[in-house]
Amino acid sequence: MTTSPPLLYLCEKPSQARDIAQVVGATSKREGYLEGPQCRVTWCLGHLLEMVMPESYRPEWKTWQMETLPILPAQWQLTVRQPVAKQFAVIKRLLPQAREVIVATDADREGETIGREVLTQCDYRGRVSRLWLSALDETSIRKALNAIRPGQQTEPLYQAGLGRARADWLVGINLSRAYTLLGRSMGHDGVLTVGRVQTPTLKLVVDRDRRIENFQPIPFFNLHVQLQVEHGTFRAQWLPDPAIADAEGRCLDRAVAEEVAHLVQGATGLIQAAQTKRVKEPPPLPLDLSSLQQEGSHRWGMSATQTLAVAQALYETHKVITYPRTDCRYLPVSQWQEATRIVRAIAQADPVLAPLVQQADAGLRSRAWDDKKITAHHAIIPTGASIQVARLSGDEMRIYDLICRHYLAQFFPPFEYDHTVIDARIARHLFRASGRVSIAPGWQEVLRSQPPPRRKGQPDAPLAAPDGAQEPDQPPEQPLPLVKKGEPAQVKESQVAEKQTRPPDRFTEGTLIQAMKQVGKTVDNPRLKQILRETAGIGTEATRASIIDHLLKRQLLAKEGKKQVVSTHAGRMLVDLLPNSVTDPATTAVWEQALEDIAQGQGSLAAFQEKAVIWVTRLIGQVKIKAEGTVGGIPGPRVAVATGDSLPTCPRCGRPMRQRQSAQGAFWGCSGYPACREIRPDASGKGLGQVVQAGQNCPQCHTGQLVERTASRGKNRGSGFMGCSRYPACRFTQATGIKPP
Repeated sequence: MTTSPPLLYLCEKPSQARDIAQVVGATSKREGYLEGPQCRVTWCLGHLLEMVMPESYRPEWKTWQMETLPILPAQWQLTVRQPVAKQFAVIKRLLPQAREVIVATDADREGETIGREVLTQCDYRGRVSRLWLSALDETSIRKALNAIRPGQQTEPLYQAGLGRARADWLVGINLSRAYTLLGRSMGHDGVLTVGRVQTPTLKLVVDRDRRIENFQPIPFFNLHVQLQVEHGTFRAQWLPDPAIADAEGRCLDRAVAEEVAHLVQGATGLIQAAQTKRVKEPPPLPLDLSSLQQEGSHRWGMSATQTLAVAQALYETHKVITYPRTDCRYLPVSQWQEATRIVRAIAQADPVLAPLVQQADAGLRSRAWDDKKITAHHAIIPTGASIQVARLSGDEMRIYDLICRHYLAQFFPPFEYDHTVIDARIARHLFRASGRVSIAPGWQEVLRSQPPPRRKGQPDAPLAAPDGAQEPDQPPEQPLPLVKKGEPAQVKESQVAEKQTRPPDRFTEGTLIQAMKQVGKTVDNPRLKQILRETAGIGTEATRASIIDHLLKRQLLAKEGKKQVVSTHAGRMLVDLLPNSVTDPATTAVWEQALEDIAQGQGSLAAFQEKAVIWVTRLIGQVKIKAEGTVGGIPGPRVAVATGDSLPTCPRCGRPMRQRQSAQGAFWGCSGYPACREIRPDASGKGLGQVVQAGQNCPQCHTGQLVERTASRGKNRGSGFMGCSRYPACRFTQATGIKPP
């Protein structure tokens, strides 16, 4: 009796393979796979393959030269990533033995690509089917096994994945080389990397920084009055008539505000409207990776990469949370049946949360359980695995506690409050007051309570401000007395307060991730705005942290303090050099639409690649025109490019200067070396060490301006330097190395 070849399930990761193997009965462990009656379950480790570098196509493409651009492979090649070569060999050995391969990777474009590229690389020609899973609980797996799809149904997703990878390679390889070479001709010595997603992300930060630095505060004037009514007093704010207000409804003229204050002082008006509405606010949804990273950044100053690493440890090492690299904040209805078990496990794991568990009602089902809104993975929640949180590190405890609280909140009733708005008309002017009275705290018992006590020497960190918390210059919510329409209201006190408009805050990693997800707000075209909304902006849950990390490592972005992310001189220069089509997120939206057409079987990979090649070739041509002054590797006249920050030029010959390093630190040397040997010292020696000029904003405090000074004593006596006009409050200095005549 002959044994028929086994089914082979190809998963994306070991944990996924274990969950599926448990259901299909593949319980015997083998080297790189699990085996059962007539079936085997194996796994990738993310992408087992990667695109080869240019020199693998042609040796001459190894050297970065403008003459060899654009680099356009005639036949695309992949190679096995060395760290996972052993697992690839396992899959390659199993494939010829299988009667059918069931691709069981994540149910999205990337998951399809991870599985299919392995089959293609191994030249597998057998039957392919697709297991389409949105969750990995037993009920969901069994449901998917009963609805296995034919392989050709999802194969277009693979074509779309190939298109994305190849287009990103074309952009990254060609434009990074081209603009790095152009930057060198202008005096910049570092690498200027360009990417379809990273470059629009960089521009978000550059634009924000420049808005802050160029911001001119505008004074405006608020008028508040204390009104006396039958059942008490309350504070109301003047709403200026549109004829005397700006577009934001603010009064910009002190005299007008003071005139109104004088007019209404002691006057009696009438209550024009009074409305109270009972608001029932549902609990916030469970977390996805982006919201977890935003919370980590806001509460504890954790970087996006750090938050992901902690979550990954909780998932892989401790097995106490579900898959963290998810973009979904909803849960499958089938998972609700596990709620009682998970809630009990939370109480056993963490005594701090035990009192909240006692108040939770596992019979409640919040809006989080919705099969229609599940993507490749559901929200991040506790698994219910047995653990004592005292074994976790400080950061692990914080993240685990946050995930548990968002899950527990689903089993609490809505937060209820009465929201009241009162309008009063006094001497023809309208005044408004709003107030809120809490009726039932509901889920706020979970998310607004104190954080866990200090453990393992880690300091406590307060929870984030409540949703709806007031801005610093806004009046706090107040309880309002009972009033009725037409009731008299007398002004007991009036007060004018001068305020100033404020610039936006600098980005943190958390708010930058949020901006990447909501980048559609910056796009004017309605169709492209909608595409970016549907695709959750630029980047993915799995890549946004690494994109920010890459920009930081390449010194296109930098950290300022513990949380703030700012653009560097090099980052600004790159954004200024690049055409709008590269920095505009609308371009990403156009690409995503084309890729979605391929995924839906309505577009072709070949046509998409051809358009990408044409676009990259045209851009390279534009760069070559800008770099025409470069001859034989020695820069000619400085390229005329409008940048936001002026670049230093050689005081002797006018060529651009480059920052260089010596045993004594950073310095600036002429790019015409050895023909011109002019050098200038760089006192800061930090980052790019840009040479600053008088009149620029101070790069340290961003408030003062740089002025020329001369050292009056010490070994540098008589030498010139730049100093901040806010000295001694700001002590930034940078030597120029130039002595006055």
